[in-house]
Amino acid sequence: MPRAVWPLVGDRPIISVNLAQAATGHQIQRDLLADTGAGRAHLGFDLLLEASDCLMCGGIPAQPVVLGGAYVGSFPAYVVRVGIPALGFDHFLRAVAVPHVPSGLGGIAGFRFLNRFTYGNFGDPQQFGLEV
Repeated sequence: MPRAVWPLVGDRPIISVNLAQAATGHQIQRDLLADTGAGRAHLGFDLLLEASDCLMCGGIPAQPVVLGGAYVGSFPAYVVRVGIPALGFDHFLRAVAVPHVPSGLGGIAGFRFLNRFTYGNFGDPQQFGLEV
């Protein structure tokens, strides 16, 4: 089973994803906080990304999402293409466009996204990973 692991950043679990730029097709990497507390398994989003990234990646507008927690209110949502090459993962996912993300990060991977995988430290407390 394919596995991808990343070192913790500031003692927090991080995953790296690729987003495709709409204008050029180039892949841009974003490190996302892996947050199982961000949303529920059946809630309407997978990721929280900066609004500028959703637009740069040619996000297809979707139904707005109402959040209550670290972000409160109604936010636009977009369908964006997300890849993790080491896992063979390449899917269109729903991302909520927020005005800012945690400092030093490119966004947040919520529980609905993480729940697609087996995840954890796989025996090494200095890393976090996903496995298909």
